[in-house]
Amino acid sequence: MSKPYIIGITGGSGSGKTTLIKRLADLRPAKQICIISQDDYYRPRHEQKTDEQGVQNFDLPFSIDDEAFAKDIQRLLDGEIVSRQEYVFNNADATPTTHTFHPAPIIIVEGLFIFYFENVKKLIDLKVFVHAPDHLKIIRRIKRDRMERNYPLDDVLYRYENHVQPAYKKYIEPYLEVADLVINNIDENSIEKGVKVLKGIVTQTSTSG
Repeated sequence: MSKPYIIGITGGSGSGKTTLIKRLADLRPAKQICIISQDDYYRPRHEQKTDEQGVQNFDLPFSIDDEAFAKDIQRLLDGEIVSRQEYVFNNADATPTTHTFHPAPIIIVEGLFIFYFENVKKLIDLKVFVHAPDHLKIIRRIKRDRMERNYPLDDVLYRYENHVQPAYKKYIEPYLEVADLVINNIDENSIEKGVKVLKGIVTQTSTSG
């Protein structure tokens, strides 16, 4: 098999990265696409930094073990199978599972800081940035954190204003300039247009690898 083709997908929290990735994954059989997420590489809670109010900030590059993340991506490139325990944040009702990543012709790398981490960015062949207006991102963030992570609304809004947005402006948005493809996700049609653009790359690479 030839060298896998790595597509890196980033964007702010709530921009629509997960929706895009799910649509891309549906394009080819599971064995032809491997999806690996930065979210499974958060450092343990006791290592996370806290702000002046004593609230842990998960929206800093330091929150991620980028060395382990880059190492596992390289292992996939080398044809190795990778296992990683799911990170469940503070959801006491969630039971972590072990994700197993298999080498594939297409590897999708997803996360907030994948362009910021040079050791990850250098492995990416196609850099995709999913962009969305702030009002849509916060609505999606509220829905996700209330339903999936059981965060109180006040906590969600505090984190968005004090952690999420400052981190986006400093560590994520500047990489719009280095993206090979920017998808402006303002509605469902926007994501579908992005999928159509990427479909040819995914299809051609996964069948010729």
